[in-house]
Amino acid sequence: MKPRLRNLIFILAALIIILTVSHCGNKGQTPVSDSVKAGTTDPWMGHRDTARYVGINTCKQCHSQIYESFLKTGMGQSFDTVSREKSAAKFEKHTVIYDKESNLYYHPFWDGNSYCIREFRLSGKDTVFLRTEKVNYIIGSGQHTNSHIFSTNGYLHQMPMTFYTQKGTWDLPPGFENGSNTRFSRKIGLECMSCHNAYPEFVEGSENKYSKVMHGIDCERCHGPGSIHVALKQTGVMVDTSKAVDYSIVNPGKLTVDRQFDVCMRCHLQGNAILKPGKTFFDFKPGMVLSDFMTVFMPRYQGGDNEFIMASHAARLKMSKCFIQSLKTADSSASGNLRPYKDGLTCVTCHNPHVSVKVTGKEVFNRACTNCHQPEGKNKTCSATAASRKAVEDNCVGCHMPRSGSIDIPHVSVHDHYIRKPQKKEDVGAVKKFIGIYAVNDNHPSALTRARGYVNYYEKFNPQNPALLDSALYYLKQSDRQEKEGYAVFNQDIFACRIQVLFLKREFSGIAKLTYEKGNAWVLENILKRKGSGNGDAWTAYRIGEAYSKLGKKEAAREFYSRAVKLEPFNLDFENKLGIALLDLNRKEESAGVFDFILKEDEKYASAFSNRGRIYFYDRNFAEAERCFKKALALDPDMLDAMKNEVDVLNETKQYEAAKTTLLKIIKRFPADKDAPMLLEKMKALNLIK
Repeated sequence: MKPRLRNLIFILAALIIILTVSHCGNKGQTPVSDSVKAGTTDPWMGHRDTARYVGINTCKQCHSQIYESFLKTGMGQSFDTVSREKSAAKFEKHTVIYDKESNLYYHPFWDGNSYCIREFRLSGKDTVFLRTEKVNYIIGSGQHTNSHIFSTNGYLHQMPMTFYTQKGTWDLPPGFENGSNTRFSRKIGLECMSCHNAYPEFVEGSENKYSKVMHGIDCERCHGPGSIHVALKQTGVMVDTSKAVDYSIVNPGKLTVDRQFDVCMRCHLQGNAILKPGKTFFDFKPGMVLSDFMTVFMPRYQGGDNEFIMASHAARLKMSKCFIQSLKTADSSASGNLRPYKDGLTCVTCHNPHVSVKVTGKEVFNRACTNCHQPEGKNKTCSATAASRKAVEDNCVGCHMPRSGSIDIPHVSVHDHYIRKPQKKEDVGAVKKFIGIYAVNDNHPSALTRARGYVNYYEKFNPQNPALLDSALYYLKQSDRQEKEGYAVFNQDIFACRIQVLFLKREFSGIAKLTYEKGNAWVLENILKRKGSGNGDAWTAYRIGEAYSKLGKKEAAREFYSRAVKLEPFNLDFENKLGIALLDLNRKEESAGVFDFILKEDEKYASAFSNRGRIYFYDRNFAEAERCFKKALALDPDMLDAMKNEVDVLNETKQYEAAKTTLLKIIKRFPADKDAPMLLEKMKALNLIK
């Protein structure tokens, strides 16, 4: 677009804005807090449907100094394409980590300008498996970690190595330990990307496909969409921000304490996030109420006050007496409409989001303490002796916000934002009683939201505790009662949650019964029809399909898998299930089309190679079948189906010794499998092998 035409469009947009909304300066005369309390129209122009994100490069044209400073912060460096400059890792020739659970080794290295991670397996001194993948993105600023992502046609997956910068060590990423190594298959979904990145261009109907990802968090994540603000400024509409609020862009410093916290908690409240029905991770904008879009749950343990997770700063701060007391003493009327609750203790009291903590002196943080707590003089409030204060150089943070390891990320220590008197160290081996989950940002979550919170916590964080599902059922009963009292005939979100609970309890007949009560056709046409990244209709259809598959009802399974794929055509796991269902119904041509689509989308989807090879096998195209099985095993050496398929094709082509070798691998890797030993004995009985 030519510059002159672009400027004309901005001018026309600004004129429309000026004609349809009150002048910024006039808007600035109404306090934000009063406007919100009175229930009047939302004053922030960035909340309007017409507001668009313009990107950090537009912002820097007027705010170059802030831009340059922000790029050096943890947020500014949160995500980027791979480069030697971006990586904080140390590379040594013999840097290797070993995962004993999967019997796999990992080695990071540079090959010219390509950053690679090599996965391999040894038998004695021989390498019996080798896979190498190039790193495309580094996630993490390097203050704590560098994790690694690779892309296949826009499908993003996390890689099985993380560099922990504080200790200068390589290890498996968080969540990959103790037998949970997903290797190269952990999907980077929208919940993850929307916090470590400016809003990416997400491909609807997928879990982890992106047409474009940004380089780090940007200005508009905290300030909201900037198109209206830019249009107004380009037409000369200015606001004296020393006298009035500029409502064309959200300044978190002009928000109330709760709304300020919501901006930070959108990402610095890692936990169990439950989206409200119909909402997505894109919908919240700074200045809005976070609980209107999501409820974030955290586990609560009796005797576990000293434990916290990495991104729990805001929740921990809100537990502090300093924060609670600040709300009592803060006077919103004294600050007018420019700094609502200016004396409240919020994140920005200590942290300037535009300046890296690396260059922020400790006196900046301590000043937040000494503004209320005097270490000396008539109003002395610090009980520590002068000698002890001198020993720590009067560092309030060091005593009252000590560094500690987070319970979710190894090799990392962060300041605990629960401000209090120095605590005795807890016995790490002490038994802590699980009390339940609680909503951090929502005082009154609905019964359905609580039920979904327990289900999600079980599925993602604690699948060893089935009592969590019983808690979910308890709240689902309350939801049913509330729906009946409200004269609601049917709530599809309650239905979806109930299906999910039954699925996790593996009560497949219960799913079939619950679905059949309404009728399969009615459910398909009236319930499972919402598209979009924020709802679970596709997952509900998939779970029903899985239940019918387990019950041997092949056509019903295909119907529901088909609906899941219709709602999420780029969810390759759903596509794979549909392909298998079609193959079970002997619809080979349709099935082959599904697997070909998967491999066109993601050439490293191992299961699709194995399944496509099976169709070649049925068509007696053994050369292509064997090629597919080898491709699958080159990506995943422990894929049982591919190994068994390989045995079949090797036997058909009279490669009996090779088949024997694969069978012995199966027996060693999967000792509970009964098929391999039986087939091995049969081959011996037929004198095919020794």
